[in-house]
Amino acid sequence: MLEVKDLQTAYGRSQVLFGISFAVAQSEVVTLLGRNGMGKTTTVRSIMGMTPPRDGSIIFDKRELTGLPSYRIAQAGIGLVPEGRQVFPNLTVRENLLATAANRRNISQPWTLEKIFSLFPNLKYRKSNLGNQLSGGEQQMLAIGRALMTNPRLLILDEATEGLAPLVRAKIYASIERLKAAGMAILLIDKDVRALSRIADRHYVLEKGRVVWSGNSAELSENPDLQHRYLGV
Repeated sequence: MLEVKDLQTAYGRSQVLFGISFAVAQSEVVTLLGRNGMGKTTTVRSIMGMTPPRDGSIIFDKRELTGLPSYRIAQAGIGLVPEGRQVFPNLTVRENLLATAANRRNISQPWTLEKIFSLFPNLKYRKSNLGNQLSGGEQQMLAIGRALMTNPRLLILDEATEGLAPLVRAKIYASIERLKAAGMAILLIDKDVRALSRIADRHYVLEKGRVVWSGNSAELSENPDLQHRYLGV
C-alpha cells in the first residue's frame, strides 16, 4: 500500500534522512523505532508533504505522492495523528470530528460520530467540551478520531502515547488493536517496545536518518542487544 524508496530529506543545509526505505502492506501494522532525533518525525513529514524530500519516491496505492501538497496527500487516503495531537482548541469535540469528516471513496460503512464514540467512550461524554478542556489522553483520542473521520486507507500515528499515563496508554493501544482487527493499515511511531511487539507485524529501526534494522516482532523481542544499542531499553 505504501512504499518509501531512498528518501532523502533536509532542513536547509542540514540533511536528516539518508536513503530511508520501507513499506506498509494492506491491513498491516508497521513501526518506525529509534531514539529521539533519528528521523522518525521527519519521515512522517516527508510522506505527508510538510517537509518535501530532496530525493526518493513515496508511492501510495500505486500513485506517486512526492511533490504533492499535504491536502492532496490526505485526500489520497492517508490520515495523520501528528506528534503533539494538535486538536483545534476552540472547537468542541464534536466540531473537531466533523471538521475533517469526508468519505471521498464512498465506502459503504464510513466512520461516523457514533463509531468514534464507540471506539473512545470518553469522547462521547465530553462531546460538548472544547479541545483545550480535555486531558492529554482525551486529546490523543480526539486526534485519532479526527483522522479516522477522513476515512483513510492508511493511518499514521506519530508518538502515539507520548506523555500519557499507563492506563491511558493501554486504552490507546487497545484502540489500535481494534483498528488492526478491522483491517486498517497503520504506520506507528512510539517507544514502548513491549506493546509494539504485541501489536505490530514488522518494525524498522532508524539511526541518524538511516534504516539500520528491520524485522518482525519475534525477531525484535529476541534481540535485546539491538534494543539496547538503538532504542535505549
